[in-house]
Amino acid sequence: MDKFDAIVVGAGPAGSASAYVMASAGLKVLVFERGKYVGAKNMWGGAFFGPQINDLLPNFWEEAPVERFVDRHVLAFFSEKGSLSINHRAVRFSVPPYNGFILLRAKFDQWFAKKVEKAGAIVATGLKVDDLIIKEDRVIGVRVGQESFFSHVVIVAEGVNSILTQKAGFSKQISPRDIKQGIKEVIRLPREVIEERFNLKGDEGMVMECVGSPTKYLPGGGFLYTNKESLSLGIVVQLSALTENNIRGSDLLEGFKKHPDIEVLIKGGQTVEYSAHLIPVYGLKKMPRLYSHGLLITGDAAGLLIGTGLILEGANLAISSGIAAAETVKMAKGKGDFSETTLAHYEDLLRESFVMKDLDTFIEASRFLENERIYKLYPELACEIAEKIFTNDGQPRKRTFYLVKETIKEKISIWRLIKDFMEARKAI
Repeated sequence: MDKFDAIVVGAGPAGSASAYVMASAGLKVLVFERGKYVGAKNMWGGAFFGPQINDLLPNFWEEAPVERFVDRHVLAFFSEKGSLSINHRAVRFSVPPYNGFILLRAKFDQWFAKKVEKAGAIVATGLKVDDLIIKEDRVIGVRVGQESFFSHVVIVAEGVNSILTQKAGFSKQISPRDIKQGIKEVIRLPREVIEERFNLKGDEGMVMECVGSPTKYLPGGGFLYTNKESLSLGIVVQLSALTENNIRGSDLLEGFKKHPDIEVLIKGGQTVEYSAHLIPVYGLKKMPRLYSHGLLITGDAAGLLIGTGLILEGANLAISSGIAAAETVKMAKGKGDFSETTLAHYEDLLRESFVMKDLDTFIEASRFLENERIYKLYPELACEIAEKIFTNDGQPRKRTFYLVKETIKEKISIWRLIKDFMEARKAI
């Protein structure tokens, strides 16, 4: 049987990026995707931030199935009694390739896979890689059912909870506290309705992040993304919090949909897609080993995700890790050396890029985001202060500073507030 230069397991952003770079350089590449079609088993909130995809495929948005450009970010604090939103819009964000793109993975991943095939790689769908083939401590291929496929390098890009990473003995012990569950619905609405409700023009798009009551004050939050003719609505919640409180993520999503501020935005919509996904939030502290003889780990399988409560990004890190893996294989091919020493270049590339630097910057974020006051006390406090500021009940008004000070004093000690602020400063 022919031997490939590289076998890529998974056709998500990391896998497709690595396959595209290698195939474009003339390497013999085989990609396995267990979904019936590329994108069938992939899920995310819907926004891709950063220039990585454009650096790889210049002006990709001119032909790719991009839904909208992200020119507006909304951060909303929800309580049972009301909400307070911070709406940020930058004119330059609406001009590509600035900031971000809203995508639907089922469409985008298929488009990306076609680019991979056009570059010369083989993309095989509906096939699950069951195991690695290891000979003398070196990975030399993979097993798919009863079939064996051989290569100089295997690039694992199969996502969170990677079975192959575990079988290679690379995974560190992670717990439900290190994982979040994302649940999403795609709700169909006419384009004109979306643009009227969200005050959008042309290809402008909005990303909304919500904290507080949508998750019943558990660590996590809700999100809403505007597509061309649909909305992506969902929640992300710490897995351990769900199990400890005996709460189902699907119930939280239903409750989120019934919140008055959300209900009016999705009114008249039809749910056309439902999906769930596990998200690694352990960062550098529990990151698995990234390379070995004939093996590289990328994307979610490597835990490459940044979550600060204000941002949740993974696809850009996945793309960058896929490119770094591909460049490493190209170098190894040129040297005719696929040893662990040579493949260590992969981690060097990640450390030189924004990937490891950003993960190091926010290394304490996951621990800080376990603070329950972030999800209950502070959203309720923000909503209550706003309500008092805007209330006119015929009584003499208080100065805003004293009103804020008085309300905070009723809810939390000043020393606890300062401590939380200092921890936030260090973490996010």
